[in-house]
Amino acid sequence: MKDSASFRDPAGFVYYENGIVRRRINAVYMPVYRKLIDSGLYKHLVKSGCLIPHRELPGTPDNSSGLDISPRKIPLITYPYEWSFGMLRDAALLTLRIHLESLNFGMGLKDATAFNIQFVGCHPVFIDTLSFDLYEKGVPWGAYAQFCRHFLAPLMLMKHMDVRLNQLLRIFPDGIPLDLADTLLRGHGGLASWMHIHLHAKMIRRHSCDNSSPGTGKVPPPLSLEKHIRIVQNLYAVIEKMKYRKIHSEWSDYYCGTNYSSCSAEHKSAVVDDFLRTIRCRRIFDFGANDGRYTRIALKYGVDFTAAVDSDHDAVEFNYQNGRASGENIIPLFNDLNNPSAGVGFAGEERLSLIERGKPDCIMMLAVIHHMAISNNLPLDKIAEWLSRIAPYIIIEFVPKEDSQVQRLLACRKDIFHEYDIANFEETFSRYFKIKNKIELTGSCRTLYLLNRAGR
Repeated sequence: MKDSASFRDPAGFVYYENGIVRRRINAVYMPVYRKLIDSGLYKHLVKSGCLIPHRELPGTPDNSSGLDISPRKIPLITYPYEWSFGMLRDAALLTLRIHLESLNFGMGLKDATAFNIQFVGCHPVFIDTLSFDLYEKGVPWGAYAQFCRHFLAPLMLMKHMDVRLNQLLRIFPDGIPLDLADTLLRGHGGLASWMHIHLHAKMIRRHSCDNSSPGTGKVPPPLSLEKHIRIVQNLYAVIEKMKYRKIHSEWSDYYCGTNYSSCSAEHKSAVVDDFLRTIRCRRIFDFGANDGRYTRIALKYGVDFTAAVDSDHDAVEFNYQNGRASGENIIPLFNDLNNPSAGVGFAGEERLSLIERGKPDCIMMLAVIHHMAISNNLPLDKIAEWLSRIAPYIIIEFVPKEDSQVQRLLACRKDIFHEYDIANFEETFSRYFKIKNKIELTGSCRTLYLLNRAGR
C-alpha cells in the first residue's frame, strides 16, 4: 500500500508491505543514490545520528531499474505544527547541518521541508533518503526559500510575536508565505529577519510581477560554494542563538499550585503504575500530560512510544527539554483535544490525523475531563464515544464539582452542567467501556478509572 503523503517526488515513494515500511527508489534517482552511498555521506550521517538508517532489500530490481530499501521505522510520525519552539528549532538546525555536511561530499539537500524531520523520543532525525542531490557549481541552494518558509519564518513569529503562530503551518503545508510572515513580524527580528524574510519576500514579489522567478527563463547569477556556505552558516548562527521567551499560561505551573497533598500525589502515581502494569500496552497517548510526570511512569514497561500531549506550549517545551537531557523515550506533542490535528493536504489525506498516525493501545486522561466538559461544553457522551473509537484502554480521572480546580472553572460562569457528576459519568462511559477498576484517591475527592472498550 502506497503512503498517502508520498506521491510528489519522481525519485521514488514510500509504501507498506505487511505493515513494514518500504521505500522504492526509481531508476531516475539511482545515480544520486549511489553517490550518497559510495561517497560515504550516508554512513557519516547515520553514524552521527542525523539520518535514519536503512537496508537494501534483496530480490528488488537491479540498479538500472531502481531499488527497494527498508528504513528503520519511526514509532510515531509527528508534524511541525505539533512541535514546541525547541523542537522546531532543533529540526531546523539538523536540516542545515545535514546540508552543510553534504556539501563536503559533493552533495546537498534539494528540499528542506520540516516534514523530512521526525523525532525518536526527543531526538530529531532526518528521514527522507531521496532529498539529497548532487551539488552543481555556481547554483544557489534551491531549498533556501522552502527552509525559510518551514523553519525560519515560524521560529521568528514564535519568538518575536506569539508562540501560537506556529499553528499557521496547519493551513500552509508548504510553509508560511514569506510576505505574510514579513507583515506579521512588523520589523521584529533584526537583521536576520530583514535579510532572509523581508528582502526575500520583496524579491519574490518582484519576480512574480516581472516573470523572472525560477523556471521562467531568467537564470539567477552564479553563487560560489564559499558564498553558498556562508549563507547557510549565517542561517545556522541566527537560529542557534534563538531562545524561547517563556510565556506564562494558566496551567504551565499546574502542579506547583495543585490541590493534591503529597500523600494524594503518591497514591495517584501508584494507581497509574498499577493500571499500566495490568494492561501492558505498547503505544500510549497521555492527553493533558502537563509536565509528563505520569507519562513517564509508562517508560518502565518497555513501550514503543509514550506521547505527552498537551495544549499548553510551555508544557510541551518543558517535556521536550527534559527528554533531551534525560534521553527518555517520550514524545512531547502540542494538540488541543477540542481541535486535534486532522487530515490535511491534498484530498485531506497527505498528512494524517493524530489518531490515524498513532493508533494507541491506551489513552491516559488525568485531570482533563472537567476541562473538556465544563470549559468547552462537551457532553460526556460525545467524549466517551470519541475515546471508544481510538483505543481499547482508557485510564481516566474524574474530577467532581466540589474539587477546587472545577470551582475555578465555574467561578466566572453559570453552572449549566447538571449532568456532570460521578454517577452520570459512570453510566455514560459504561455504554462504551467496561469499568475494570475504580480507585478513589487518598485525601482527594477524585477517582481514577481503568476502562476497557466494550466487546474486547
